[in-house]
Amino acid sequence: MGRAAKYTEADILDAALGIVAEDGVHAVTVVAIAHRLGAPSGSIYHRFASRDLILAKLWIRTVRRFQEGYLAALNHPEPIRAARAAAAYTVNWTADHRSEARLLVLYRREDLIALWPEELGDELATLNDKVHRAVLSCARACFGAVDEQSAGRARFALIDLPYAAARQVLATDGPMAPWLESALLAAVSAILRVGGEDS
Repeated sequence: MGRAAKYTEADILDAALGIVAEDGVHAVTVVAIAHRLGAPSGSIYHRFASRDLILAKLWIRTVRRFQEGYLAALNHPEPIRAARAAAAYTVNWTADHRSEARLLVLYRREDLIALWPEELGDELATLNDKVHRAVLSCARACFGAVDEQSAGRARFALIDLPYAAARQVLATDGPMAPWLESALLAAVSAILRVGGEDS
């Protein structure tokens, strides 16, 4: 029976995230990760073919962790209240997890699929499925049906606007602008309110 690996994939990803938090993404190298773990570089390469694959796996893990809280916030029977909670979660998570949030804006799922089709293709193919279903469910709850307009409005309120607000948070290392969350929530409410386009 082979000897159990001393460092797990999670250990390696945690080490990479620690480096991102302290010194930025540019500082993440296999040598730096190995040094942080007190491990030989070969043990890192045994699990990951390259530094870029480590960052891609860390990106996927970070997306999943963000989505867990986002979907929990969106899980409320009153759809506009749920949407506001999800939007607020997005900007507050960004403010509280700036290193992870900066990592998320580095990549697009489609680009990673193209780069790592065999290693990451299956994970990436379904990565956003739960969020997609939740957005359509919100559209149905707010507008009574899912069509191009209702789905578009729900995506804009639940994905595009919070993402833009999150980028605003990341534009500075200081505290989140005091007006940002309230402005975001007002916009989300207006977009998802039936007849909102006429108000």
